[in-house]
Amino acid sequence: MRAIEQKMPVNPIFNPGGDDAIQNRSIWFGNTTNLMQLNDVRYSWAVLLYQQMRENFWIPQKLDLTQDVTDYWNLTPYERRAYDGILSYLTFLDSVQTCNIPHLKSSVTAPEVSLCMAEQISQEAMHNQSYQYIIETVIPSDRRSAVYEFWRSDRILADRCKFIAKFYQNYVDNPNPENYFIALLADYLLEGLYFYNGFIYFYNLASRMLMPGSADIFKMINRDELSHVRLYQKLIVEAMKVFPHSEELIYEMTDSAVKQECRWTNHIVGNNILGITEASTSHYTKYLANIRLRAIGLNPLYLDNKYKKSPYSHLERFSDTKKGAHTKANFFEAQVTSYVMSSGVTGWDEI
Repeated sequence: MRAIEQKMPVNPIFNPGGDDAIQNRSIWFGNTTNLMQLNDVRYSWAVLLYQQMRENFWIPQKLDLTQDVTDYWNLTPYERRAYDGILSYLTFLDSVQTCNIPHLKSSVTAPEVSLCMAEQISQEAMHNQSYQYIIETVIPSDRRSAVYEFWRSDRILADRCKFIAKFYQNYVDNPNPENYFIALLADYLLEGLYFYNGFIYFYNLASRMLMPGSADIFKMINRDELSHVRLYQKLIVEAMKVFPHSEELIYEMTDSAVKQECRWTNHIVGNNILGITEASTSHYTKYLANIRLRAIGLNPLYLDNKYKKSPYSHLERFSDTKKGAHTKANFFEAQVTSYVMSSGVTGWDEI
């Protein structure tokens, strides 16, 4: 592991003395001019990923929520509470990412990687627009403020938000390499773990012919999030070569993330929703955590054989966006098998 200065460098707006030669390019600690020279790149996976992220473009208002307006009142009180609370939680996740990613991006010196992070910022903002579209369309006007402010009134959600945000705030307050790696790992856990119990809830409703428009929107968000998981999977593997860290730290943060996610999901969903239980939530979250660890070259954390299979495999078809957008994504394994508007984009398997 190479020695690193004590404070993360931030790219200048323009660095005339920089060197953008491909052989000297690196994701961090390079000497970039900060110009987007993309004719010859070192990290070809980033160019392919950026193309995919751009081809995933969609507009939430194009998806019909008419049936959901009626279905909302056909939900049980527990289902409505979960619907409201999960929307509030997901709004937080994408809001904090929209704010956090620019801080991490400012130290990235490979323009092709910076490009992916810039597109991610755009997508996270658009996801927030999607949540607003759902809230303003489906949820009655007298309940909307409570959804937006759910994190204020619900202590468990407030604790959840503070837990997630602290890793990013620690880096902003003390931008050293150790905190940068931790914030990057926290991003990987957010993108790879924190959205998915929420997605499962909406797919579960869709499997029961409820809230189909909401599920359609989450299919599209799901597809975007797969690309974000891929991005941070690549970044973490590269960061492990450069930044001070330990495998023990990665395992501790992963286990803590799993416990926090289960605590929140069991609070908002618990055993009150048909098709979801506290046991299945724990099983699924640990299953996902093992997948994310293997993807960065580490051994699984949860060794029981049952964690090799998802308890929600029967819901996988509800994450398939092929019907509406000519794409198919394996929701559980985060493997994209075909793309919307795909025209000559190849090499995904290499990521």
